[in-house]
Amino acid sequence: MAETPAPKKLFIKSYGCQMNVYDSERMADVLAPLGYVTTDQPDGADIVILNTCHIREKATEKVYSELGKIREMKEAMAQDGRGAMTIAVAGCVAQAEGAEIMRRQSAVDLVIGPQAYHQLPELIARTHRARGERLAADFAPEEKFDALAQTPRRPGGVTAFLTVQEGCDKFCTFCVVPYTRGGEWSRPVEDILTEARALAAQGVREVTLLGQNVNAYAGEHGLANLAGRLAEIPGLERIRYTTSHPRDMAEDLIAAHGEMSALMPYLHLPVQSGSDRILRAMNRGHSAKAYIDLVGRIRGARPDMALSSDFIVGFPGETEADFEATLELVRQVEYASAFTFKYSRRPGTPAATLAGQVDEAVKDERLARLNALLDNQQRAFNASKIGQTLPVLVERPGRHPGQVIGRSPYLQSVHFEAAESLIGQIVPVRIEAAAKMSLAGVLSNAAAVPEPA
Repeated sequence: MAETPAPKKLFIKSYGCQMNVYDSERMADVLAPLGYVTTDQPDGADIVILNTCHIREKATEKVYSELGKIREMKEAMAQDGRGAMTIAVAGCVAQAEGAEIMRRQSAVDLVIGPQAYHQLPELIARTHRARGERLAADFAPEEKFDALAQTPRRPGGVTAFLTVQEGCDKFCTFCVVPYTRGGEWSRPVEDILTEARALAAQGVREVTLLGQNVNAYAGEHGLANLAGRLAEIPGLERIRYTTSHPRDMAEDLIAAHGEMSALMPYLHLPVQSGSDRILRAMNRGHSAKAYIDLVGRIRGARPDMALSSDFIVGFPGETEADFEATLELVRQVEYASAFTFKYSRRPGTPAATLAGQVDEAVKDERLARLNALLDNQQRAFNASKIGQTLPVLVERPGRHPGQVIGRSPYLQSVHFEAAESLIGQIVPVRIEAAAKMSLAGVLSNAAAVPEPA
């Protein structure tokens, strides 16, 4: 009897956004039929893929640093006779700096742009045969998704990401996405529904719709209509979406939050700055007042809406008055959570050449002040749930025996004691304690509570 060949090891490391997490899952799905199984360590892997993000300079340099370490592992494998490691760089850094990657790190075998993941098997085969074609960056997104549709997904739990839109037409002056992901493109509704039905059939109860500008989704009447169609799928009980642009928050989508119980009351709505002068320099296309008014309309439709946002401090030309305007916006909106960043130059973006680059020490000080305010708001929001009974989607076992962890409608992590047989169910949990990053509660004896409306 012939021996079954040992599975080949695949290590994927994702940087940056949730879109990259989704893309990494799909790369693993594409390679699974070829006998590749994922491993959590690069050392000894047959293929190492770094799925990169190009948003910040520090993230890009981390990729080059990581490549240096992996090159040493590759050389050690070859010297020890343990086989040949294939190193691939994927994602936005690959799209933007493909030739530079090959120049700086000769150990890299493949550079794969965001629209070429479906060609991984072919590219790997070429590499193994002759170390041939290395760059594969310029493919239409519809070709990528058509090919990926032929490979079934294997979700790792009761929640899953689902890409519905790619690319960006906004051209914010600090951002490389329009150059690395291309223009806005929306997947056909039926393709999304087919993938969502398959996920639901495998036990997925919550999907997060992904896009660089997800609320710019342009397929068949927009994102509100798509959410409504998804809510009709049996077993699919919760719908989220990220990342949104304030300019694309349509009135029917706002209304849907008040009408559709499956659409969760948590919205990531990046503003970046509270200063109109800086917003204009960023080419955001909205003012601070327009953003605050939008938040008012959203909360008018869904009063319990939890908001998160992105902020950049130290954008070129930012004064103390500009920064104070950001703090004032934060005080007015009151966020449940947020992501904050120091501005860093991205080659090829208009902001990289702007005058008035802010000193690093000033950026550090402002970032600390902003984070302190946002941390207080996040703690206050979580504390406001103490005493409430929330519907929690149980996702996985907890760290301690007899404990499980789930998510509230507001995306808070909730841990409580219960049987693991509840994984995949939405159960009522009375919240008894709150920290910055999570809630703690007890399983309620009451009948399951509906999602808050």
